[in-house]
Amino acid sequence: MAPALRWGLGALALAALLAVPFVVTQPYPRHVFISIFLYATLAQAWNLLAGYCGQISLGHAVFFGTGAYTSSVLGKELGLTPWAGMVAGVALAVALSQLIGYPVFRLRGHYLAIATIAVGEIVQTLMLNWDWVGAARGFFVPIKRPDSFVNFQFHQSKQTYYYIALGLLLLALGVARRIERSRTGFYFRAIREDQDAAASLGIPVAAYKQRAMAWSAGLTAMGGTFYAQYILFIDPESVFPLSLSILICLVAVLGGVGTLWGPLVGAAILVPLSEGTRIYFGGTGKAIDLLIFGALIMLISVVQPGGIMALAQRGRRRTG
Repeated sequence: MAPALRWGLGALALAALLAVPFVVTQPYPRHVFISIFLYATLAQAWNLLAGYCGQISLGHAVFFGTGAYTSSVLGKELGLTPWAGMVAGVALAVALSQLIGYPVFRLRGHYLAIATIAVGEIVQTLMLNWDWVGAARGFFVPIKRPDSFVNFQFHQSKQTYYYIALGLLLLALGVARRIERSRTGFYFRAIREDQDAAASLGIPVAAYKQRAMAWSAGLTAMGGTFYAQYILFIDPESVFPLSLSILICLVAVLGGVGTLWGPLVGAAILVPLSEGTRIYFGGTGKAIDLLIFGALIMLISVVQPGGIMALAQRGRRRTG
């Protein structure tokens, strides 16, 4: 596709997304769009580490919860704005990612994935027993008046939340695009394909793994802050669960890991499926969404392990 045409289609798609709140005025459809943007952002953050660098993590809820709790606690105890709390949450999540990465990156493959699960479970258990931040009871984010961008709370309409979620997604896409075309991106892919070969060529493998972890953790923490301000209640079961880490992984895998648009495609499919089954069957959807997720993942794994993006590219090559 010619660059001019690609930019034109991108601008048209962005204009359409910006116009959605003026066409879709009901709260629930807006909520679905916001959820798609949020999970696409989280999946793109995970994709930087696992898709581009090849380091599979199943503990990303740690960084999501760090962003959610840091901004909320600082806002309640010190009166900081959620935006300042977001910066602090990102900084803490990045620092935590480096502490976690130092020991776990000594492992590879499924051992690495298991280690990240263990870290996530340890952190969740600690938060369940930490009384200062509400422990298992959870934490109510203070409601601030009046509604304002500074307060990061908008109780009259979801429209502003929509645009903030879209902005976070564009930021994640921009970071991924920048990394993808940079030397760092080439190093990431070299590490993904063969760590030993990359090291033999002089690439500082450990340092670049840590760099990928930092970018991934920072973007995930931003999503956590947004979630806390959007829902106004957090607890360890909602922001630190293993199920959240797995869902983030599933979104990216379905769409296509190691691709720019894969996480967005995966979120655009899985989030409406989840919401639809929840509405149709009531409650949490009676786990029907999980059955559908599993069936989709198995189907994609058999037909095209590279996800929907790889499937689309294969179809385009055949028609071309």
